[in-house]
Amino acid sequence: MKRIFRLVFACLLLCSSAACAQPPLPTLSHALVGSQFEYTVQKGDFLIALAARFGESATDIARLNGIRYEGYIHPGQRLLIDNRHIVPETLDNGILINLPQRMLFYFQAGKLAAAYPVGLGRPSWPTPSGQFHVAELRKNPTWVVPRSIQEEMRRENQAVLTRVPPGPDNPLGKYWIGLNMPGYGIHGTNAPSSVYHYQSHGCIRLHPENVEKLFPLVPVGLPARIIYAPVLLAELPDSAIYLEVNRDIYSKGVNALQIVTQLAAANRLTNRIDWHKAASVVQQQEGLARKINASGQ
Repeated sequence: MKRIFRLVFACLLLCSSAACAQPPLPTLSHALVGSQFEYTVQKGDFLIALAARFGESATDIARLNGIRYEGYIHPGQRLLIDNRHIVPETLDNGILINLPQRMLFYFQAGKLAAAYPVGLGRPSWPTPSGQFHVAELRKNPTWVVPRSIQEEMRRENQAVLTRVPPGPDNPLGKYWIGLNMPGYGIHGTNAPSSVYHYQSHGCIRLHPENVEKLFPLVPVGLPARIIYAPVLLAELPDSAIYLEVNRDIYSKGVNALQIVTQLAAANRLTNRIDWHKAASVVQQQEGLARKINASGQ
C-alpha cells in the first residue's frame, strides 16, 4: 500500500511542474452505460461476434467466464457479460466517439439517447479526431473506392476495385452517415465481427442492427465530435467511483496513472480511491468501467 501511495504522490509532484506537458484532462464523468447481465448463447454465436455486439472484448468475456479464448461456445451456454463503460462527456445534441474506448454516444437535448460499440481505423491508418458534422445520409450506398485504398489493393495483389454497388459485398453495409471530411463516415458493415476492433481505413463501423437504429435519428448538420481519451474517471450520484483505462492504441504516449492521479486530485477524490484497485485497472487496460472506491467509501 505504501508503495502505491508513494507512486501516486510522485505522479502528483511531477504533474505540478512545468515539465508535465500533457493534453488537457478529460472531464470527470457522472454516468455509465452498459451493465452486467447473463446471455444465453444462440446458434451461430462466437466470442468475437459477441464482443462486436456488446462492446466487451472476446478475451475479457473468456476470462470473466473461465473459458478458453480459443475454445468453442455452444447454444444454450450461459455467459456473464460486463460491458459497462464511462460516458466521457455530455453533448447538447450530437455524436461523440471516443477512439481508444471504441464507443459511440448519441445525445439528444443534453441526454444520452444511445451508445454503441464501433470499429475504427487500424493503427497504421487511424481514425482522425476533431470536431465535425454530418454532411450526408445515404441508404444502400455505393462505395466509391478511394485511390489510396486502390493502391493498397494493388500492393497486396488484390483485384483493384473502383466502385462497389449496394449489396452483400459492399463494406459500407446498408447505411452511410458521411462526415464533412472527404472519404470518412459512420456506416454499417458486411463484416459485423470487425466491430470493436481497429481494422478499417479510418471510417467508423457500426454493427448492422445498431446503424439501422441510429440512421433515422441523425439529421444532416448534426455535430460529431471525435476524441482521444484512453483514461476516464467517473463519480456517480451514489458516490461510487469508476475508472476505465483503454489501450493507447494510436501510441500517443499517454501516461495512464498520471492522468488518474491528476483527475483524482483536481476533483478531490484522491483519498476516496483504493489505489491498489486503480493501479490494477491501469495495468490491465481492459477498457471497462471498474469500481475503485476505498474501503468504507
